[in-house]
Parts: sequence; C-alpha cells; structure tokens
Amino acid sequence: MSIRIGLIGAGANTVAQHIPGFRRIPGVELVGVVNRTPESSRRIADQFGIPRVFETPEALCADPEIAAVCIGTWPYKHRDYTVMALEAGKHVLCEARMACDLEEARAMYEAHLRHPGLVAQLVPAPFDFRLGPTITRLIAEGALGEVREVTVRLLNGQALDPGAPLHWRQRRDYSGRNVMMFGIYVEIIERWLGRHAGSVSADGAIVIPERFDPETGTMQPVTVPDTYVVSGELARGARITYHFSSVAGGAEANGIAIHGTKAVLRWRPGDTAELHVFGQPHPHAIEPDPGTDRGWRVEEDFIASIREGAPVRLTSFEDGLAYMRVVDTAHRSWEEGRRLPLPE
Repeated sequence: MSIRIGLIGAGANTVAQHIPGFRRIPGVELVGVVNRTPESSRRIADQFGIPRVFETPEALCADPEIAAVCIGTWPYKHRDYTVMALEAGKHVLCEARMACDLEEARAMYEAHLRHPGLVAQLVPAPFDFRLGPTITRLIAEGALGEVREVTVRLLNGQALDPGAPLHWRQRRDYSGRNVMMFGIYVEIIERWLGRHAGSVSADGAIVIPERFDPETGTMQPVTVPDTYVVSGELARGARITYHFSSVAGGAEANGIAIHGTKAVLRWRPGDTAELHVFGQPHPHAIEPDPGTDRGWRVEEDFIASIREGAPVRLTSFEDGLAYMRVVDTAHRSWEEGRRLPLPE
C-alpha cells in the first residue's frame, strides 16, 4: 500500500526527524510541501527531492493524491491546518505542542471524532523513549509504594544572554499558552502517573522584557515567561511541583523525582534513572525492560496506524487534550494571579 504524504511546514524537527523517518519506510512517498514562504518551500523541495511545491496549505489538502499530511508548523497554525486536513479526508501527524490553548485543542479533538476512520496523531514528547515504559511498570506494580510527591525541574540558562535573538517560543502569538517545556513534561508525567486533577497554581516572570527580532530587525517584547513554577495534584492523590527557567543554570539538578512510601525514583535528562529503596544503602540504576526501548519510531507508528489500523499510542489527540488542559489552566492561573480548577 503506497502512501503519499504532504508536508505543511518544514521546520527543524520536520527536517531532522520526519522527512528522514518517512523516507526510510517502503511504499511511503513525500510528494508535496508548503512552507512559510515560496522560497523556503522550494528550498526544502530541492534539498529532499520532493516533486511538488504548493502555494497554500489549502491547495495541498485539496490534492486527491495526498493521503496524509504532516503538520510541522509552530502551534499557532495547528488547529487550522489539522481541522482542514481531517475535513479533506487526510490522515494527520501534527507536531507538538498540540495547540495554542485548550479551546483550539478541543476543536482538533472534535474534528478527529468526526472522522474516526482517519489517523490523528501528535508528535510525542521524546525524552523518555528508553525508560518510560519501564518506569510506568514499576510505578504500577508498587515498587515505590504509594506516590506522595513529584517534582519536575528543568533549569537550562538558554536565555541568560539578553543579546540572544527572540525565539518563537518566547512569542505568545506563535506558541500560545505553552511555556518553555512545561507541556512536554506534563505529557511525560501523565504517561507514567496518570492524569492531573483538582487545581493548579502558577507563578512566573518575564525577566528579559524584550529581544531583537531577526524577522523585523527591531526590538520586540517577550510575551512568554522566562521562569515558571506550577503546583498541582494528580488524580492518584500525589502533589506535583514543576519548576522551569531559561534564565537559571543548574543542569546538575535537573530531572524528575517521584517520592513514594517505599522508594524514590530519580530520572534525569538523557533518559537515565535510579531507584533508591528505603533501607537499602545504595540506589540501583534502572534499565529498560527487554523490547521496550523502541527509540524514535514516530513516523513508523503513524504509517502502521494507517496501514494496519494500529491504535495511536504516542501520542493520541485524547492525550494531547489532557495535557493541554493543564497547560492552559496553568497559564491562566499565572495571568490571573490565583489558583484555578482544572476543567473536566
């Protein structure tokens, strides 16, 4: 079964992962692309031997030869292009984060429900591909006992230099209510520990108020927090605290700590982890269960769902809607300066 794919947006992840991933799969063809400008569309087409350049996403979605669309834009276009593609009868692989806010995510999810015969998949948070299934099993089997507290910390100092140019992630008009890597880690936590529940409270600050914008050649305001702390709770009863900052170094302390009544699990970026069982003198390294370290197989999984009807595992639109409710509510909490309940 030959599957022809069109690309809407060809940013860094599309170039680094999606295009090579699709080209490795027998019977899959990349047949068209439309990027932000005609020049960038032609550049991608020439670089990767894609035969057609479309003038608009509408024209690409209307092409009857294209069976599936890979949306690689920033979040500000995810809803519009996802809904358009599904309504045109195309399978959709959409880049993360799912949408700019919860309302847009709901629109995408509802479009997916209207077209149950089409595959709708989000690009998953990739940081736990090695150990995620094993950590999920350990928690489910009670290796930690009852989980009481969870802390997530990512301090990277990437925006310490006030002379660094404005990034799209620092612009709310492009990224919406997504703040730094908060949504990525919400997705990972919900894989391991289940959904958030109750309420959330967020506090943050824009430390460097403006940066040079290479697109306009002018100084432009930063509209996404540089530092962000969110507290909440999980449906299983544990408390959770997130701390993200792009203006604070401290990589040695980064990671996720899950505190149970029997043990503490510490995961670090790079997908390594250790389990410290109370009463034992030394922690032991966690290794992946046999057959669970699948690595990056996003494009293969998407095509398998189209060809074989395999259910979307990483990441479904339902799971995306779940993490967006946390992302959206936390951002509104920061804006309003008060704790807010999570919507159902």
